[in-house]
Amino acid sequence: MVKQSIFGRIAQLAKANINSLLDNAEDPQKMLDQMVRDYTNNIAEAESAVAQTIGNLRMLEDDYNEDIKNARDWGNKALAASRKADEFRASGDAVDAEKFDNLAKVALQRQIAAENEAKGAEPAIMSQREVVDKLKTGLEQMKGKLNQLTSKRNELVARSKTAAAQSQVHDAIKSIDIMDPTSEVGRFEEKIRREEAKVRGQQELAASSLDAQFNQLEDLGEQVEIEARLAALKSGGAKPALGSGNNSAAASSTVEEADFDKL
Repeated sequence: MVKQSIFGRIAQLAKANINSLLDNAEDPQKMLDQMVRDYTNNIAEAESAVAQTIGNLRMLEDDYNEDIKNARDWGNKALAASRKADEFRASGDAVDAEKFDNLAKVALQRQIAAENEAKGAEPAIMSQREVVDKLKTGLEQMKGKLNQLTSKRNELVARSKTAAAQSQVHDAIKSIDIMDPTSEVGRFEEKIRREEAKVRGQQELAASSLDAQFNQLEDLGEQVEIEARLAALKSGGAKPALGSGNNSAAASSTVEEADFDKL
């Protein structure tokens, strides 16, 4: 019953579809780790069961070989006793001849018994050999599955680590992406742009203020020129320069054209 249970477990595990099991697993790596442990434990149990089964087979074979040897030995003894009986009969000793004939008969009986025991053991030996062969095959398949599981597990672990590393690199690159307005660099750049715009505004404001001051200076210089020429007229000096009338008009907006007609 124990051997049959081990054999059934070997057959079930050897036929397991690893890819199908992984597809239905929530955590393939944990499942593979558990399967590796289960396979390792079952292989150890299977090896023990196979070793025991092989041991039982070897005992049956030893008994069978012993029966064959006994049958052959009893056959040789029966032949020797029969020949001895013939010798005594040829010499006229009927009593000893009868005695060795009886010994030959006993040897033949024991030969037949040994042969029957050997024949009776043959079906059990054949069946046990089939079981051992199947167990060995299943055990080799389990070892192959274990290697497959181990390789698959190592592959998944490596892929998982690679994916995690790629994710970290991606996150690091994203955090320093200058085109990303949500990144720290993007926010810092936006702050600098605002400061630069403020400076440009201050420069424009300062420039407009200087223009106004220069305009005031020009107006003041024109007024001084007008006063100087007026003083020159009163003192009988040079005549006013051509075109200075426009400047005079610009200098005093309260002077009317009709006032000139009164002169």
